[in-house]
Amino acid sequence: MTVDDTPTPATSLGIGMVGYAFMGAAHSQAWRNAPSFFDVPVVPRLVALGGRNSEAAGDVARRFGWESVETDWRRLVARDDVGLVDVCTPGDTHAEIAIAALEAGKHVLCEKPLANSVAEAEAMVEAAEKAAESGVRSLVGFTYRRVPAIALARQLVAEGRLGQLHHVRAQYLQDWIADPAAPLSWRLQKERAGSGALGDIGAHIVDLTQFITGERITGVSAILETFVKERPIPDSFTGLAGSATAEAELGAVTVDDTALFLARFTGGAVASFEATRFATGRKNAIRIEINGSKGSLAFDFEDMNVLNLFDNTEDDRLAGFRRVLVTEPSHPYVSAWWPAGHGLGYEHAFTHQAVDLLTAIGEGRDPEPSFADGLAVQRVLAAVEDSAAAGSAWTEVPAPA
Repeated sequence: MTVDDTPTPATSLGIGMVGYAFMGAAHSQAWRNAPSFFDVPVVPRLVALGGRNSEAAGDVARRFGWESVETDWRRLVARDDVGLVDVCTPGDTHAEIAIAALEAGKHVLCEKPLANSVAEAEAMVEAAEKAAESGVRSLVGFTYRRVPAIALARQLVAEGRLGQLHHVRAQYLQDWIADPAAPLSWRLQKERAGSGALGDIGAHIVDLTQFITGERITGVSAILETFVKERPIPDSFTGLAGSATAEAELGAVTVDDTALFLARFTGGAVASFEATRFATGRKNAIRIEINGSKGSLAFDFEDMNVLNLFDNTEDDRLAGFRRVLVTEPSHPYVSAWWPAGHGLGYEHAFTHQAVDLLTAIGEGRDPEPSFADGLAVQRVLAAVEDSAAAGSAWTEVPAPA
C-alpha cells in the first residue's frame, strides 16, 4: 500500500527561500513540519532555495528536501511555481528582495529586523500595503511571539490579570562574541547588519514587550557601547563568520556590542532594556518581567516551557510566584505536539510561525506581526541610536501614521 502525500494544486503553495544558513535551516524545518503536525489550509511545497554558493545551498537543499537551487534571488522571485518568498538574508538585502517579491504578487515572510533603516522599512510597508489590496500577505519574523509561554503571557495581560502595568524589564543576553579573538562577520558590519546587539537581539525584546503589553514604546534614553573595536578577518572573508588564523589581518567592528536603554509605554509603564552579546555564561537568555497592580509575570527563554506568574490578589499568607509549566493542550499551539509535560524547543516557534502565515493566507486575512509592526520596532531602534549619539538625551519615538 502506498500513501499519496502530494497536495492538490488548489491547496499547495510553492515556497522560495533566499538564504540557507542558521535562519535558513530553522525556516526549512518549519515549512517541512507545519503540515505534519497542524491542519493547515495551504500546504507548503519546498520549491526553490536561493544562495550564491551553489554547492553549499545544494547541500542544504538535499538535507531539507528543497526541489531546486537558484543562485540569483531575482530568478527565484520570478519563478511561476514560487508563491511565497521567505527572506533569510542579512538586513541590507531585506528591502530589495521583499519589495521585488511583493510587486511580483508573491507573499513574503521576512526575517527581523525588518530593514536596516526606517526609510527602508517605510518603503517595505508601502509595498506591503499596496500588495495587500490584491490579497498578497506579508509577515515579519519575530518568531519568539510564537513560544507558547510568551503567547500565554500575552493572553493573561490582555485579560487584565496583571491590572495596570507599572514596570517592564527586558533583557536579551548572549556571549558568542565575548572572546576578542572571535572573527569578524557580517553581523559586526553596520553596512550589512544595520546595528549590532541592538538590531540583532534587541529588536526581539522591543517587539516582545510591545506584543505582550499590547502597548507602544513612546520614548527612550539610551547608551551603546562597542567593547572590541577590531577583530580578525577570516582567511576567506565573504561576509560570513569563519575561523581566523593567528596572523589574520584585523578589521573594524562598526556596530554596538551592547545596548541599554530606558523607555516609557503608552499606558504609563516605565521600562528598562538590555541587549548584549558579551554576557559571559548566558547563551540565549531572553528575560522579561512585567509588574502590574494585580500581579506579575516573568519569563526566561533558557527555561522556555515555563511562565512564572504572581497573583497580587491572593491571600498574602500563600502568595508567591507560581511556576506554570506551559505544556498543556489548552496552552497556545501545544495541542498539536506531544502529551503534557513533554517540552518544546527553539525550532517549534518557527513551525508555529509558518502555520500562522499559511492559515492567514488560506483564510484571506493579514497575519501578525505585519510589516507595519516591523516598522514600529525599527523606529524604536532608530530612537535608541539617536539618543545614544546625543549623550543619552530623551528621544521620542514617532507614533504610527
